[in-house]
Order: sequence, then C-alpha cells, then structure tokens
Amino acid sequence: MDVNEMVMVSVDDHVVEPPDLFAGRLPAKYADLAPKFITNEDGTNAWLYEGQVLANVALNAVAGRPREEYGLEPTSFDQLRPGCYDIDERVKDMDANGVLGSLCFPSFPQFCGQLFARTKDKDVALAMVQAYNDWHIDEWCGSHKGRFIPCPLPAIWDPQVLAGEVRRTAAKGAHAVTFSENPSKLGWPSIHSDYWDPFWKACSDEAVVVCMHIGSSSEIVITSPDAPIDCLITLTPMNIVQAAADLVWSPVLRKFPDLKVALSEGGIGWVPYFLERIDYNYDRHHAWTGQNFGDELPSEVFNRHILTCFIDDKFGVASREYLDMDNVMWECDYPHSDSTWPTAPETLTESLGGLSDHDIDRISHLNAMHHFHYDPFTALGGKENCTVGALRKKVEGRDISIQSRIRDSIEKRGTRSVDLLSISSRS
Repeated sequence: MDVNEMVMVSVDDHVVEPPDLFAGRLPAKYADLAPKFITNEDGTNAWLYEGQVLANVALNAVAGRPREEYGLEPTSFDQLRPGCYDIDERVKDMDANGVLGSLCFPSFPQFCGQLFARTKDKDVALAMVQAYNDWHIDEWCGSHKGRFIPCPLPAIWDPQVLAGEVRRTAAKGAHAVTFSENPSKLGWPSIHSDYWDPFWKACSDEAVVVCMHIGSSSEIVITSPDAPIDCLITLTPMNIVQAAADLVWSPVLRKFPDLKVALSEGGIGWVPYFLERIDYNYDRHHAWTGQNFGDELPSEVFNRHILTCFIDDKFGVASREYLDMDNVMWECDYPHSDSTWPTAPETLTESLGGLSDHDIDRISHLNAMHHFHYDPFTALGGKENCTVGALRKKVEGRDISIQSRIRDSIEKRGTRSVDLLSISSRS
C-alpha cells in the first residue's frame, strides 16, 4: 500500500489542557473552586486545586523538540508546541502527520481522574469531572467534526456515580472511558471483586470501551531504588501485562460478554507468549485453582474482549498469526516522547512488511472505527479526504522542524501566560 493512500487513526494521544478549560462550565456555586492555571515566580506554569500546586502541567509533552531535551517536562506552556494545547493547532499537526483521528487521554487530572477523586466533597468532585468531560467532548473533540474519538474521565470514587457518568457521556457520543489498569493500587477494590459491576454493566450496555493506559494505577514498575530511569522506561508496559492477567483471571470478562477493554500504550509483542501461558496455566492448574471457562480457553476470552494497541512494534506485527487482527490498533502518542510524529505513516510502514492491504487497514483505522463507533468518512465527505496524502496536502509548508524550546522559554516567560489565555478562549 502506498503510504499516501493509508488512513491513520490513533487510539492513544494526549491533551495538555488549556488555561480556560473550566470557564463557564461549572454551576455558579462551584465556579470559584475550579482548578486555576497559574504562573509561578520562576516563570513555570502549574495548576492550583484545593491548595495543591500541580507543578508539571505537560508531563513529557516534547513533540517537536530535540531528543536531548526529552524528560519529565515541560513545566511551562512556552516550552510546548502549540498543538499540545490548542485544538486548531493540534488538527494542523495531525494533518502534517497524515493522522485522521485521535483519542486523547488527560494530563493534569491524571489518567483516570485521580486528582478529582481525592476531592473531599464528592459533589464538587463530580462537578469537576462533568465539567472536564463536557469540555473534552464538546470543545476539544467537537470543534473539528470527525477528527476525534471522545474519551471522558471516570467518576472513579463510586461505581454507581461512575456508571451514571458513563451513561451521560455515552448519550453525548462518547464510546470510550479512561480507567485504571489496577484500581487496587489507588485504594479501591480490585477488579476481582463485584464492586465495579455497575461500571462494567454501563460500559457493556452503552458500547463504551474501557481504556486502561499504562501508568493509570499511579504506580510504576521499579526493579530497585537505584536503578537507572532506563529500567523504568523499559518495564513500563509490564503494568499492562499485569492488567491483562487481572482481566483474564477475574470474572469480569465472563460476566459481561459484550465488554471491550483497550490496553493503551501496552504494545503487542508480548501477547502471543501471554496467550500461550494462560492456556498452559489453565490446562495444568484449573482443577485446583477453581477457574472455570466452560468449553472455552482463556486465550479465546482474551481475544473476544481485549483490544491491543501499539506505537511501533515490529516484532508484534511479525507475530500477527498469533493475534486477533480485528483487535489490533495503532497509536501515535502525540505529544509524548514515544510519539512517531511527524513521520508516523513512514515509521508504521516499516513495521508492516508482508501485510495485506486489508490487514493494514484494520490496524491503521478500521478496527478503531468499529470498536469506538467512529465514522470520520461521513463527517469529512468520504475516505478520499481522509488519507495521509490528502491531509498533508491541506497543510503543505507547515513548520514541523525539530526546534529547541529552552531558549525561547526563558525569553518569553512572564508574558506568555496572558497570550495563552487569549489563544485558548477561541471557539
């Protein structure tokens, strides 16, 4: 397949929330309690909520910067490419990358709304989650029809409230919700209990995919306290492998036969061994562990329910005969350091050798469109307007060069935050 004829939908990107996110979206009695975007004396930006300063507003949002500047930054908006936080600029960056659609995870509220879940007054917490979700669906995803897959925050502190918010946002067109890869690490019951059943049922009833992103348990794999950060980065997907084991051996997937769970940014290269291992384990041990899959194998249950997602995984694609190719989806991860922006089509193509055009289409867009009930072709007037070549042609000449933003950041601090408020308030 010619790279310009590909259609690309990313099921894992990230938004850096703009300063005016909550403006006009809260009941009057809660308006003064909303998180506030602030500029510190040293020029760095942060969010202030309930007396807590959230110092890093754009964790790892390094798109467009040289690799030597990658890290657990930026800490100020003037270090960011505008596409991180400005919806119009984001779409232009997507066009330049040949990417049609995008599902965006949150930044400062954390992956599954841990920030708001810590709010003591749960009425306030729910107001914040609903305001965030309305902004995410109506403005971030709604400003450019056909370009985004909404993925709201969960009201994770109460399964009944959570289920209600899933149903509310589903009525607004959201067929995804972000959730923790391991809620027990956050202090709630595990998925092995029936505590979350109202949530699973709501997602099943409303055809909402549960997206479990790496790091959404607020815990990372650390081998030893003095291990270099390279160990942490290498082992980050292991959180998703653990989540997969929890899902398979819990009653959830067997109890809710229509439920779909996406293992976001978890890769796919590990899946063939995992499937072999769970079936081997079941054969050898289920007589005494008490597991009962009836006339199915654990691997069959996995393949019916679990959606797997990858950025760049040549080994995983090479192992495709052991995967359910109807459940494999591609990710860009813009604007984080693992992202393949602005050469995502070319990078992905390097991994697709030997695949049929049908398999390429399934990975690059058809599976995402199916599972998330996403129809960009109708919204944009046909597939011919949605290809890599068509999108890139729209923004020919756009600057996608790699640039240092450290020097610019120092020069602009003190004035840039005012400009940002103006930019982010555009309709």
